[in-house]
Amino acid sequence: MTRKYFGTDGIRGRVNTAKLTPEVAMKAGMAAGRIFTRGEHRHRVVIGKDTRLSGYMIESALVSGFTAVGMDVFQFGPLPTPAVAMLTRSLRADLGVMITASHNPFEDNGIKFFGPDGQKLSDDVEMEIEQLMDAGLAQGLAPSERIGRAKRIDDSQARYIEFAKRTFPRNLRLEGLRIVIDCAHGAAYKVAPEVLWELGADIVPLGVTPDGTNINLDCGSTAPQAMCNKVREMRADFGIALDGDADRVVMADEKGNIIDGDQILALIAKSWSRNDKLKGGGVVGTVMSNAGLDRYLKTLDLSLARSAVGDRYVLEEMAKGGFNVGGEQSGHIILSDFSTTGDGLIAALQVLAVLAQEDKTASEAAHLYNPLPQVLENVRYKKGSPLDDARVQSSIDDGNAKLGASGRILVRKSGTEPLIRVMAEGDDEKLVRAVVRQIASAIEEVAA
Repeated sequence: MTRKYFGTDGIRGRVNTAKLTPEVAMKAGMAAGRIFTRGEHRHRVVIGKDTRLSGYMIESALVSGFTAVGMDVFQFGPLPTPAVAMLTRSLRADLGVMITASHNPFEDNGIKFFGPDGQKLSDDVEMEIEQLMDAGLAQGLAPSERIGRAKRIDDSQARYIEFAKRTFPRNLRLEGLRIVIDCAHGAAYKVAPEVLWELGADIVPLGVTPDGTNINLDCGSTAPQAMCNKVREMRADFGIALDGDADRVVMADEKGNIIDGDQILALIAKSWSRNDKLKGGGVVGTVMSNAGLDRYLKTLDLSLARSAVGDRYVLEEMAKGGFNVGGEQSGHIILSDFSTTGDGLIAALQVLAVLAQEDKTASEAAHLYNPLPQVLENVRYKKGSPLDDARVQSSIDDGNAKLGASGRILVRKSGTEPLIRVMAEGDDEKLVRAVVRQIASAIEEVAA
C-alpha cells in the first residue's frame, strides 16, 4: 500500500505544504494517541523538538491532538532525538515524539514517533496511523473529564547529560583534549558542549546560537568543513559535527581530516571486540557502507551485515543477528548497549574513550583502512518514477558491466527528499566517476 504521510524516518516535508501542516500534525497526534491508548491508566506522551521556527507550530498542533484523545503531554523543548527515545522509556511513557527534519534545511520539519520501548514504530503501525488520519477521528475524542493535560519538563536536558556521561568509562577523563563541537544550531546546542566540558575537555563550540532558521546552515554533519577548518585553526585534538537532531555524527582528526560513519564503526568494532564487548561477531552497516569496511572487518575475523538505508532498518538487522553495534556511513551510529536509536554524542564519546585509553592521536587511531573510491550523486526529480524508464535501466546495466566484479552500483530513491541517489564504488576511481555520471545523466534526461 502506498504511504501518504510517512517516509523512511517518520513524517517529513516542507512546512505548510500538503505533507506537513498543523492539521496533519494534529491528526497524527490524535491517531497515534488513539492507537497507544491501551488500558485504564492515565496515558502519557513525551515531545521533544529541534530548533526550527516551525517547531512551535507543530508542537502546539500535536499537543492539541494528543490531549483531545485523552493523553497527558510532557514537553521537553529542544533535545536530541536519542534523548527523547531514552526519556520515553525512563518516564514510562506510552509514546514518544520528536519534531525534527534531522539534517534537512529549516524550511522542512518532521514528526518521528517512538513506542514505549523507545524504538521507532514499525511500518505496520505507521500505516495504521495513516489510515486513522484519513478515516475521521471525531469518534475517538475523549469525554470532557478525560481530556489530557500538558506540562513542561524543565530538567530533561540535565537528565540526558547525566545519561550520556554514564556511557563514558568512569576511569577516564578528557582533560588535556581540545575538542571542537559543532551542534549545527540544532537540538544538542546546549547538552553536547556541556557533556564534553563536564568530562574535562577544553571545548571550542560551533553552531550553538540557533535562531530558528540557521539549523544545518553551512554547519553540522552535512557541512563538516566548518568544523574541520576550526580544528586546524585552533590546533584542536578532535572535532565533532552533529546534525540538527544529533542522531548522526561526523568527526575529524587533529589534522582536520574527516572520520565518517564507516570508520567509526571500524574503530568501535576493533575496540569492543578486543574488550569482549562486541556481540554478533561483527557489526551492521547498510548497502551504502564502503567495501573497504567489509575487507577490514574480515582481517579481524568479524562480519559486516548489510541492511537497507535508514537507522530503523539497521536496528532491525541488529536485533535479528544479535549485534550491538550498527550504523550508516552518514554517521547514524547505534550502540544498543546504550540507546535504541542513533546517538551522535554517545558515538563520539566511544571514539574519545579509545583515544584516551590508547593515548593516541585521532589520526593514528581512527583511520583503520583505506576506503574504496566511492562516488555519490543526487539527482532531483519532480514527479513520476524515473527509475522505471528503460533508458535508466539500460545505463545501470551498462555501468554494472563496466565495473564487473571489482565494483558495485546502488541506485535508489531517497526516503526523505525528492532525490534519486546514484552511488558506485570500485578500485578504479576514474571509471567509478564515469559510471555514476552516465547513470545520473540518464536520470536527468528522463526527469527533465
